[in-house]
Amino acid sequence: MGAVSDDARRGDPQRPLGVLVVEDEEIAAKAHASYVERMDGFRVVGIARNAQHALAALTDRIMGVDSSQIDLVLLDMNLPDGHGLLLVRNLRARKVPVDVIAVTAARDMQVVQEALSLGVVHYILKPFTFPVLRTKLEAFRGFRESLAHEQGGDQVTQSLVDAAVEGLRAGSAPPRAAGVPDAVQDQILTILGEGGCSAAEAAERIGVSRVTARRYLEAMADAGLVERRPRYGNAGRPVLEYATLE
Repeated sequence: MGAVSDDARRGDPQRPLGVLVVEDEEIAAKAHASYVERMDGFRVVGIARNAQHALAALTDRIMGVDSSQIDLVLLDMNLPDGHGLLLVRNLRARKVPVDVIAVTAARDMQVVQEALSLGVVHYILKPFTFPVLRTKLEAFRGFRESLAHEQGGDQVTQSLVDAAVEGLRAGSAPPRAAGVPDAVQDQILTILGEGGCSAAEAAERIGVSRVTARRYLEAMADAGLVERRPRYGNAGRPVLEYATLE
């Protein structure tokens, strides 16, 4: 089963795509919602802190939340009242026409495979940065826009289907900085997820020279994966530090 499409729910193809953030950790929920709001063409419809709350929002059982305005669920897999996959199965059984991007810290391939079989359009591993989510959302938006062109009952062509699916798959590869090994980029993003650090501090953590660490960090900053900012402390010149995008 692929991404869900429904002309009645899409309505005006020009309206922002509504996102329901499902995340039990308050800080993470606010961060994910903030990431979504930074994207053109998307808006946060609501935040659910557990599976029961999410299901209620998606079936018109919460005052002030219109389920027809929810196009996408940004779904944490580990919820206090059940696994995210149980929620997805429930939504599919009820034929709720909504797409899902899974978010989790778990690296269980069986869970990934089951999520994909249930029609989850993307699977994001925590911790992740804004550029990672941006890539997924841009690919999803392109997919929905491709489908919107065919409103009116006309049959789709093979080329249109191929183009739409290819656009959705394009968001599967995370953004990368040229010249920095993938494993090192992942390591740096994990370190920076704990707080900003200078090139010297990063060098010590990843076991390379300060010059090499700075080259890696600068390449990642140029690619939009991290940001540069001054760190002010004792008297003297401020230290340049790098941090994940807020």
